Amino acid sequence: MRKNLAIVLLNLVLLSGTAALLSACNTTAGAGQDVSAAGHAVTNSAEKVKAGL
Repeated sequence: MRKNLAIVLLNLVLLSGTAALLSACNTTAGAGQDVSAAGHAVTNSAEKVKAGL
């Protein structure tokens, strides 16, 4: 009985950890896309300024 409870608790902890890691991946991917979009905006602005000189 005690062994079964320990297994259930261990599985719960592992599933919770996995869920946290997966949500962190989505957050990191979103941040990477935001940084990439900002980089493209800076590049486009620099090209416009360079063309105007």
